[in-house]
Amino acid sequence: MIANQFPTSADIYLELNGKKLAVVQSYSAQTTKTSSVVEAFGESEPVATIPGPRKHTVTLTRLYATEEAAKGGMSFHELEDFNLVICKPDRRIIYSGCQWQDLSETGKLGDMVLEKVTIVAARRVESALG
Repeated sequence: MIANQFPTSADIYLELNGKKLAVVQSYSAQTTKTSSVVEAFGESEPVATIPGPRKHTVTLTRLYATEEAAKGGMSFHELEDFNLVICKPDRRIIYSGCQWQDLSETGKLGDMVLEKVTIVAARRVESALG
């Protein structure tokens, strides 16, 4: 990607086995972590915190199946263990081990477009470009 260029929908996409399945117009990501505290007898405040597992939830808006995926009969409803790739001007974020949680679709007959998809990812990896 060229420096000082804004990301486009081609820069946000779903992939499976290295093949681009769909491009995404926009996304909203949330990571939560359920940490717990360690209490000690006689102490008025916790003595430590223990990090818990992270949960990555990403809501995608306006997904368009690629021509290759559409011709191959790809179904968003059957999609499992895929990656979400987000390319930003200075870094790449990959959510892997993804499963869809919620699918919402509207459109015309024959369209391979989903309006809104919520996914849960097993992992999130961020790396610098260049």
